[in-house]
Amino acid sequence: MRRSFSFFERFSKAFQDYPSLSRIIVVSTISGGGLIAYSEANGTNGVVEVGTKKKKVVLLGTGWAGTSFLKNLNNSQYEVQIISPRNYFAFTPLLPSVTCGTVEARSVVEPIRNIGRKKNVDTSYLEAECFKIDPASKKVFCRSKQGVSSGKKEEFSVDYDYLVIATGAQSNTFNIPGVEENCHFLKEVEDAQGIRKKVIDSFEKASLPELSEEERKRILHFVVVGGGPTGVEFAAELHDFVTEDLVTLYPKAKDLVRITLLEAADHILTMFDKRITEFAEEKFSRDGIDVKLGSMVTKVNEKDISAKTKGGEVSSIPYGMIVWSTGIGTRPVIKDFMKQIGQGNRRALATDEWLRVEGCDNIYALGDCATINQRKVMEDVSAIFSKADKDNSGTLTLKEFQEAMDDICVRYPQVELYLKSKRMRGIADLLKEAEADDGSKKNIELKIEEFKSALSQVDSQVKFLPATAQVAAQQGTYLAKCFDRMEECEKNPEGPIRMRGEGRHRFRPFRYRHLGSFAPLGGEQTAAELPGDWVSIGHSSQWLWYSVYASKQVSWRTRVLVVSDWMRRFIFGRDSSSI
Repeated sequence: MRRSFSFFERFSKAFQDYPSLSRIIVVSTISGGGLIAYSEANGTNGVVEVGTKKKKVVLLGTGWAGTSFLKNLNNSQYEVQIISPRNYFAFTPLLPSVTCGTVEARSVVEPIRNIGRKKNVDTSYLEAECFKIDPASKKVFCRSKQGVSSGKKEEFSVDYDYLVIATGAQSNTFNIPGVEENCHFLKEVEDAQGIRKKVIDSFEKASLPELSEEERKRILHFVVVGGGPTGVEFAAELHDFVTEDLVTLYPKAKDLVRITLLEAADHILTMFDKRITEFAEEKFSRDGIDVKLGSMVTKVNEKDISAKTKGGEVSSIPYGMIVWSTGIGTRPVIKDFMKQIGQGNRRALATDEWLRVEGCDNIYALGDCATINQRKVMEDVSAIFSKADKDNSGTLTLKEFQEAMDDICVRYPQVELYLKSKRMRGIADLLKEAEADDGSKKNIELKIEEFKSALSQVDSQVKFLPATAQVAAQQGTYLAKCFDRMEECEKNPEGPIRMRGEGRHRFRPFRYRHLGSFAPLGGEQTAAELPGDWVSIGHSSQWLWYSVYASKQVSWRTRVLVVSDWMRRFIFGRDSSSI
């Protein structure tokens, strides 16, 4: 009987290892009874015919865009080669919390190999940095992060069928002297750990004897440059860390600590609703955080920073530590690639609405390293008119216009945004706005000039997407779904009509869906801007922030660790060790 079970177990394992076996029926007799095992391989995504060569996808980067693409790719016809100098995914929105010990660094990272091995797609990882992309030969050239012989880093090339660029961006110093040498950035986990160590070391250093009062004040003066979400959240986290934890451990430093936030614009958090901006500035003022608006940094020295006001007045501010959070810049490998393909004058890789790099059929770019170059309606208005004029009469009936509007709205999302911004219900309202100046009612048929007039203002709603984790994650998910259905959509395209050409596009264009934004302001208060022009500020929004950030973790491991860190902080306070 044991042999019968072993026989069944071996066949069961065979079915698992070789799902392409079409139909097999196994009949075995166990103690006079019959046992029938039936296996059928279905034709869903993920089944590859024996002998079929898999397409090789090279994925550069393990950030939000790259990890989202990897997690959602489910078609086993691909072989994915991941290349990144970082062998983990980092939940970057919690990096300000890592700087002050609210959350531990290990709690916000997930090894990329863990994510890859859970897929039914063949994946492999190389810890290396891509320094050159050669689209002509379909190769990427990389440099190993680890020294393999005599400390030298090995260089090698990798071929690809499809290349997905998700390298992210680097901190933008605007070529200001001294920034690179004297400032801390907050883009990576290592940055957050370095800031945390520097904060604790500053308090320890200020506690040493024989220091002047002036020197202690300089050492304990923390300057944040940049009034965006990262800079504001770090300033708030640092204030809470100091007032709730450090002043009890370093009582002599209580009246010496200063936090200053420098912002070149007229307000902080300019990308948020005005109500949030005003509340944040008022709260920082109450908390004693010195917000200097209209202050542009001109130079950073070892012990002081120079800033110029809009009136031209230059001041020198002594500091102990500076955190630089003023936006993002292009990585060198992307700059080099952009020059190769004729995009050298741009700040980010230009892609079409399907995230395909312009001029490169098999290269895609997403996340902070790229921007979607949305096609303008007025660039294609004549082609749109010809495509909608099905009877070639030279005029467009209202019915023909309405039939074309569905494809127009999918292909050019600014049309729908324009209708919403003007509170228009549909095509009829759009035509009313294009009526003649004498107010006479428009004819039932439109000539091309009238058609152009009706659509002349819609391109004013073309917007560039923000460089956020939310955008990158949605782009990664979208592109993975496109790759999953690549063959199917080649045969049965599901996208809008090609305005210049025949047939339809394979896929619907990428459409970003904003799910809301958070701005933690310290003191267990958070500002939330959610869809529908809903703004919430206070303690209730903080609990919403906790729930959202816990649910968005990439694994149950990190989810449990983050929640346990929050609980630990509530019970025992933040970790003030410098390790």
